Amino acid sequence: MKKEGKTDVSRPYKLAHQTLCIRAINLEKKSLIGYVELVIHPLRQDLKRVKINSKQCRIYHVSINDQYEAKFLYNDPTLEICQGDAKQRNLDYFQHCHFSAMSAVDPDNGNGEITVRLPPEMYLNIAELRPFRLCIEFSLENPKGGLHFVVPDLPGPAHENAAHVFTAGLNNCSRLWFPCLDTYSEPCTWKIEVTVDNELTAVTCGDLIEVISTPDKKRKTFHYFLSIPTSAPNIGMAVGPFEIHVDPNMHEVTHFCLPHLTEILKHTTNYIHQAFEFYEELLSSRYPYTCYKHVFVDEAYVESTSYATMSVLSTNLLHSNRIIDQTISTRTVLAEAVAKQFFGTFIAMQTWSDAWLPMGISGYLCGLFIKKTFGNNEYRFRISNYLKDVQDYENRVGGIVLDPTKRDSNHHFSIKSPHTVSPRYMEAFRSKCFLVMRMLEQRIGEQLLIQVVNKLVALATTGASQKVGANTWGNLLLSTSSFLKIISTVTGKDISPFLELWVSQSGCARFFGNFVFNRKRNVVELELKQDLGAKGALKYVGPLTVTIQELDGSFNHNFKIEENKTKFDITCHSKCRRNKKKKIPLMTGEEVDMDLSAMDADSPVLWLRVDPDMNLLSHVTWEQPDYMWQYQLRYERDIVAQREAIRALENYPTAGTRRALTDILEDDHCFYRIRMEAAHCLAKVANSMVGVWAGPPAMMTIFRKMFGSHSCPAIIRQNNFSNFQNYFLLKTIPNAMALLRNIHTICPPEVFKFIMELFKYNDNSRNKFSDNYYRAALVEAVSKTVTPAITLMSTPGQGPTADNLSAETKQILEEITRYLNLEKLLPCYRHTVTVSCLSAIRTLQKFGHLPSEVEFFKSYAQHGVFRDIRLAAIDAIVDFIKTESRPEDMYWILNLVETDPDLYVRHYALQQLVLNPPFRRMETSALHTEGLVERLWKMMNCTFSYDSRLRCDAADVYFTLYGRTRPSCLPIPDNMVVLSLKDRKNKMNPAYVPDEMEEMFDDEEEDEEVGMEEGESSQVDTEADIDVTDIGGEEPSLKRKSPPPTELPPPLVLSIGSVPETCPLGIFNEDSASQSKRLKLKVKQEHPAPEPQLSVTMDTSSRLSEGSSSPTTTAVGSESSAPLSFAGLLPSSASATDMSSATDSKAHKAKKKKKKNKHKHKHKHKHDRPDKDPLGRIREGSFNSSENSPSVTQTTLSSPEFEI
Repeated sequence: MKKEGKTDVSRPYKLAHQTLCIRAINLEKKSLIGYVELVIHPLRQDLKRVKINSKQCRIYHVSINDQYEAKFLYNDPTLEICQGDAKQRNLDYFQHCHFSAMSAVDPDNGNGEITVRLPPEMYLNIAELRPFRLCIEFSLENPKGGLHFVVPDLPGPAHENAAHVFTAGLNNCSRLWFPCLDTYSEPCTWKIEVTVDNELTAVTCGDLIEVISTPDKKRKTFHYFLSIPTSAPNIGMAVGPFEIHVDPNMHEVTHFCLPHLTEILKHTTNYIHQAFEFYEELLSSRYPYTCYKHVFVDEAYVESTSYATMSVLSTNLLHSNRIIDQTISTRTVLAEAVAKQFFGTFIAMQTWSDAWLPMGISGYLCGLFIKKTFGNNEYRFRISNYLKDVQDYENRVGGIVLDPTKRDSNHHFSIKSPHTVSPRYMEAFRSKCFLVMRMLEQRIGEQLLIQVVNKLVALATTGASQKVGANTWGNLLLSTSSFLKIISTVTGKDISPFLELWVSQSGCARFFGNFVFNRKRNVVELELKQDLGAKGALKYVGPLTVTIQELDGSFNHNFKIEENKTKFDITCHSKCRRNKKKKIPLMTGEEVDMDLSAMDADSPVLWLRVDPDMNLLSHVTWEQPDYMWQYQLRYERDIVAQREAIRALENYPTAGTRRALTDILEDDHCFYRIRMEAAHCLAKVANSMVGVWAGPPAMMTIFRKMFGSHSCPAIIRQNNFSNFQNYFLLKTIPNAMALLRNIHTICPPEVFKFIMELFKYNDNSRNKFSDNYYRAALVEAVSKTVTPAITLMSTPGQGPTADNLSAETKQILEEITRYLNLEKLLPCYRHTVTVSCLSAIRTLQKFGHLPSEVEFFKSYAQHGVFRDIRLAAIDAIVDFIKTESRPEDMYWILNLVETDPDLYVRHYALQQLVLNPPFRRMETSALHTEGLVERLWKMMNCTFSYDSRLRCDAADVYFTLYGRTRPSCLPIPDNMVVLSLKDRKNKMNPAYVPDEMEEMFDDEEEDEEVGMEEGESSQVDTEADIDVTDIGGEEPSLKRKSPPPTELPPPLVLSIGSVPETCPLGIFNEDSASQSKRLKLKVKQEHPAPEPQLSVTMDTSSRLSEGSSSPTTTAVGSESSAPLSFAGLLPSSASATDMSSATDSKAHKAKKKKKKNKHKHKHKHKHDRPDKDPLGRIREGSFNSSENSPSVTQTTLSSPEFEI
């Protein structure tokens, strides 16, 4: 596979080292101040500009080598994706603009939000390719993303209330809290200094060199140094009153947690040295760094985020030795965090299209650790879950392309940037990365794949020890092409076809199959079909394995799939026998006694499986008789085969199925997760057999046999969870029994009584483990017994009351109320019982047993309540919105999404609106209004400009409710014509700085005048004046509005002239008013347009010192201004100039032809360059003190082209 576009071609300089100095952090005000210093090696002698990534930071000063001040331009098109366009409300248009905006600031394309102009004094040094230092002073206040402050609203000092701050975000989010080159392809060494109050501890990447206190002992500075080249996205930080625990088994590892959590921290992390030892032994290489830090924080963005030498994890992962359920998930998360230190931070992706490699390899290594720690069954169970998740996503939503270089997708979002990808897509993407890496293991062998991984680590270790000039730091970057070469070198195999099929394409193979045994020929006639019409389907051509279990053993057969429909004849190794019992050899070599009375006497085939080892991303729908599924469930030792049999037996409610499921449920040698699934399947089978079911309700006898007391089986024994398999069955069986229904489709009374007795006799006094998850499971089980209520309404609109509640409902309410009150006095671990109680109350409301009251859940969803409780309350509120369709509740949840301090809660609320939407496209609803459309559009357009996850969440909600087209509730403009956006191949992003602007910025010393060619002198001129000021006061940027496809405004031409005093476009501070220059806009329009309402906006994001004012404008047609970088600290103002004129169609065609030819060339033509004028300068970015801080601009002209 060939890689497109090397990053060093588009970026004419190399980053060698970066210093990040945080001079002060104020937790109460949620702010920090500091500077960065980048050591840059120019690669071209004509380098004049350096582009840096920075968002929501206030820039004070930019200097070169501490000698020369540098002028700069700020432009961030992502603040408002679709700028000023009041008509377009379809997702295709938004997707196009969103990707264009991200590309305009993508450092891999040589772009960035800040463009620094190197002073002329540096030209000689640059001509000699000498390195230079670029220093940027900045501050950050009330960040909306990238850095998360947790400051409890409690009296007293912040550190006493466990206030802390940490980096929070996904890929390429470092630009949100310090200026940098926010790309994985530019690693460098780091020196990080963080100054904090004396009571706080600063944790960041690298080795802690020293801690220096100030003379007054009130503050201290932590000095870290990271000698291994690392990219900016892998730099993280956490500051807070942490308690410190050094791992006793591995002194290089240090754990940090919030106050009073040290004891459970010790238990949670006591095994982490085993993960390090496993990975080091597997990779035959030492851990690449000299230290590792775990930092557990509150309100974590995700459960685990990995940075170089450290991981930021959620406090909710911590648990004591009395907790069972959390242990497996916590150990998995911590083990994966260690694996990401090898592949993810030490060896990182080169570009976004290579992200599948570090994700896949780290997931693969973590899977091997799970296999060693929890066993092969747990490992294969997880593979089965991942495969099902990928299949479901691709079948319901769309295909997943791991390498989007060659192919795009048909999703409502672009998959070519990490900032535009849906969070749901990313979850499935990670699962597919792991599955593809495991498929590669099956293709080339486990040992060879481990050798390939070892080779990658060895090359990276060697490259990291060299200096920047040795050009070996590229070994720290992993690309698809380099991975392909290393596999070819190590194994001698070419896996290009494999990558082309599973990495460059999307979809899963979908097989439908059946077979018939031909007794005369003693062959199995097998037929396989591929369903290519299904969504997310992939046409598979290649090998396929089929396993047949016969009387004489298990045999594998390999076939070549070439057509959509394929038939095979498989000769059987066994002859049919009449013996009813026989020892049958299995695939594992074990021989078991089987009762063959149920099978076909003329066939030696017991069961048949397609792709048993899950070597393909495939979904197989297989048809075989029920007795074969029963044999497969009883005697097949592979848990994946057993899961397949359980799912198939749901469709065969027979006595044989009942016996097979019961046998599995009682088998202590069977994997506990299979037994749990068998319990739920048995409940479904029992409901289907309700008319012929004989005996006590399903599973009641089994439960009392396993857990009942010896003297009285009807009374459960005291809790003893030392047998973990029985513990999980103890939780599962009551939940499965609660799903049983009698012939009247209600829960049998004896089952309800049985579950209520479990509440009554629950005794955990002598158990060394907590029973909180068991009690939560009981609440969940009793809620599942609820069926729709049948009540008589005396008056219209009267709801259920306490008088007309049934006896069973009253009992349920009593238990829920008792548990809720007990939780307030003695809260359990993670409030699991409260979570189940809230879910049960909502179930009672849905089935008409309780009045539908949403305020109850809103009180639990408020900030300050434990996160898990809030999420359960949000589930109930979203479900309430779906059933009641009350606009005030919908807007309440949207207010929470926009304002809640916990970023994950906001993300979760939007995800729930996607999974359980109040309505879907083409459905009628009271919520289907223009106001909701505008609210969601504003969210994804500008509100969430600093959190790409929330922005993409909002786009998912918009897609779920309205699809990709314009919502039907919006009025259609009279002059709107709908065109296909795909035809506009050359459409530019509406808000990036065009070439003309950069040339104007680069050639400041050249006075420029705007004019027109003589051939266009017949056009009508309309003049509009604007102010242009020196950057020392306030610099307007030229902002390009994004017109609809059919409303391209005529080209604008700037002309020098005087400006009337009434011009509203320049609003500047007093210090800079005297420095302002005057420009006149001379508009050339060629045909009249009805009320174009074009605007030349002067949006300016505040980058001034404390005493300055900074105007911010709102584009015409937009409801609000682009978000301020400093959380609205400075006022905003709006300005616009309306322009209209007319001309004939011939001139329009001539101008259009000229524009087309002009864009074919990279450089400016002579006729495009302005004439000199001593008055027509636009200056930018110089200042001598903090009073003349540079303004940072975000806007561009509202024209498809303009000339300077």
